[in-house]
Amino acid sequence: MRILIVEDDAELGTRLQRRLHGEGLAVDLALNGVDGRHLGETEPYDLIVLDLGLPDLPGLEVLAAWRDRGITIPVLILTARNSWRERVEGLQQGADDYLGKPFHVEELLARILALLRRSAPVRDTTLRVGPWHLDEQRQMLVDGPTELSLTATEFKLLRYFLRHPGQVLSKTRLAEHLYEYESERDSNVLEVYVSRLRDKLGADVIQTRRGQGYLLALEPARQPSPQRVRNDM
Repeated sequence: MRILIVEDDAELGTRLQRRLHGEGLAVDLALNGVDGRHLGETEPYDLIVLDLGLPDLPGLEVLAAWRDRGITIPVLILTARNSWRERVEGLQQGADDYLGKPFHVEELLARILALLRRSAPVRDTTLRVGPWHLDEQRQMLVDGPTELSLTATEFKLLRYFLRHPGQVLSKTRLAEHLYEYESERDSNVLEVYVSRLRDKLGADVIQTRRGQGYLLALEPARQPSPQRVRNDM
């Protein structure tokens, strides 16, 4: 899943970006309102963290512009702790949550993950595939005492599949939600990671839809039962 942080404090923004990377999220950072507005309008983010006290273009104007264009991406706003009026205005403009500054990064992370769950087709706190459940904190698959490690990209890819089961996901959509703005997006590399997940989960779990993309099937395809042969006496 992919997040945009719009924050003019470069040190804070970089620190948050690094922390969220560790949680298996792709994160872009904009340091002013103009760049933030442009990225929010042109890139398919799963969530945006928006500071209201931005240079060039205030955060409330950025948020209003997104909503006026019909952009419904969940937005978590950051405000000065004593600025209750800004919080109210932000919620009225269409923000989904807010957090006052200064804040604990762990609280921000918890709010981000909660918003991502609520905005995804599958909102369960525990994601499962076959006998496995995905341990998001340790980024591995677990089945009782058995644990199966995942690379960072395998984890991000599998989590996105599990939040969107039964949907045909194109390579373009997967790449857009797994990689940052300036990352090189090679569809052949994506195929390699899909193949690795199949090796771990079973060949039928991630199905290829030719010319369309991939589909995560939580229930294996049923084979048609053989017809009974009648013996006429």
